[in-house]
This record gives sequence, structure tokens and C-alpha cells, in this order.
Amino acid sequence: MNQLDIQGLLFDLDGVLYIGSQPIEGSADAVASVRSSGIPCRFITNTSTLSLGSLARKINALGFAIPPEEIISAPQAAVRYLRGMGSPTCRLLLAEDVKKDFAEFRQSDTEAEVIVVGDIGNAWSYDLLNEVFNCLMRGAKLIAIHKNRFWQTEQGLQMDIGGFVHALEYASGVKTTIIGKPSIDFFQIALDDMGLTADAAAIIGDDIDSDIGGGQQAGLKGILVKTGKYRQTYVEASSIRPDILLDSVCDLPVALGLRPSPAGRVAGY
Repeated sequence: MNQLDIQGLLFDLDGVLYIGSQPIEGSADAVASVRSSGIPCRFITNTSTLSLGSLARKINALGFAIPPEEIISAPQAAVRYLRGMGSPTCRLLLAEDVKKDFAEFRQSDTEAEVIVVGDIGNAWSYDLLNEVFNCLMRGAKLIAIHKNRFWQTEQGLQMDIGGFVHALEYASGVKTTIIGKPSIDFFQIALDDMGLTADAAAIIGDDIDSDIGGGQQAGLKGILVKTGKYRQTYVEASSIRPDILLDSVCDLPVALGLRPSPAGRVAGY
């Protein structure tokens, strides 16, 4: 048993294990150390720019030996959700690669029953927002892969899709169904996959809102890392407090008691 009594771990990906196409120093060794200890892991992400196949290839090309069945992406959870709705006709505001994972659903820009919103980068425009607004006013439902405010890229912080989703909600009065973090249902998919209850697991992430706040709301412990989108002033202004604060994921084996502890590397709240 590790010193934090954690029996399962959920790793966020972008900002925790890598940023863009660059792995965070020591992250692959940290993941390997946790996995070799026998602690079950799942790798969860709100990323909606890559299909599951592309995401798995990227992760492993960066040096992480992670089987695809341990990766749980918000787009995959959205596919499950749509199947549960009876496979409705969709308008997919998604990256072209991610659309591959939604090929089973009928698609229409004018007769959609559900609008699925993900990361589409520079494709956002007033005309597109207005088209979607009018579709919502005709009765379509709104599903968002996530509602993140911003994210860390190799070029710095960038606005995420949350602002666009909020604008559509505000204009139409339609409440969005959020699929990825911080949805409790999303965390539950990963917990069920490991066969664990929330109080036996922890989420390690760089987002105080979606990762830590969402995980704690679901009953998990929250381990925040000072990499990726972490900003001290933003965290200090938040009412959310992580259970553990680490400089980076490379300090996780020490926090779990899997390696000897150098002084001053692990902080609690």
C-alpha cells in the first residue's frame, strides 16, 4: 500500500505528461514507476483534436508504453452517450480526425437533432455560431466534449471552447450536456473500468477546475501539478484546494512512497 492509500490513478494527458508534441521531463519514467508498482492506471483526456487511434499513436511515440484500452477520451465518452440516445442525427463541430470516431452516426448541417461541439480551432466564426444558434432554437440538443476555459500549447495559453459553448447557451437558453471532465459520469467510466470506488482513487492534473475540482466532486483525491496550464495566481484565487501539490508528474512516485523523497518536493494543502 502506498503512503497516500491510493489504489488507482487517473492521469490527465496534455499538460501533465506532455505539452503539444513535447513530453514533460521525467514523465515517462514516472508513469512506468507507477505502473510497475501494480497500481492500476487510466489515462483520461478532454482532448478533442485527435481520434482515439491517433491519440494512442501520439502518446506512445512520445515514449509512453500505454495500451489503447487504458486511454479514455471525452470523444469516446460522447460516442457512448449518443448511442444511449438512440443514435440521433448529428452536426459535428469536431476536428476532421475525431469525426472518424463518429462515423456510425447520420450527419446533417440542417436537420441535426444534436450539435456536438469540440475543438475546431480557427473554424469558429459568427456565421457558424449563428447557424448553430438557429438549430438550437429549432429544438436541437447541445453536447460539448468539454467546456474548458483555456489550455496550454507550445505557443502559450490559448482560449478553449468553453467561451463558445457558453455563448451558445446564453443566446439560445439551451443547457449543454458536458461529456468530459468535470462531468462525474466521465470520471465514473474510468473508475468502473478499474473496478474501483472513487474514494480509492486519485486524479493527477494541471487544471484546478476540471481535473481537481471535477475529480473531488466525483469523490476522488486531487493531485495538482505545476505544469501545463497551471498558474499560481489562478489557483490561489480558486476556492478549490488540491489534496496534494507537486512540481510535476515526475514527483508522483515520491508522493506515493515508491521512491525515496528528496526534501521539499511535495506539498499538501
